[in-house]
Amino acid sequence: MLGELTDRDRAILTLEAAWPRHGGMKEETIRAQLGMSPARYYQLLDRLIDTEAALQFDPLLVRRLRRLREARAGQRAARMRGFVG
Repeated sequence: MLGELTDRDRAILTLEAAWPRHGGMKEETIRAQLGMSPARYYQLLDRLIDTEAALQFDPLLVRRLRRLREARAGQRAARMRGFVG
């Protein structure tokens, strides 16, 4: 994904950055504010955090999300090694 962020991209990043400050159900907020399913939200967010535009928009958020994603991937790999053993 090259170039500028769309309004939807900015809305996704803004919601993700603001989420810890809000209570309640995140899935309901995603549907109400963005009009999409949580599954679609997470697909778009995962792609979005790989873009330079997202990194420039909110570097702290994007770096944190990348670290979390890498940690989850490492945990999955470790579990798979445990099954193969």
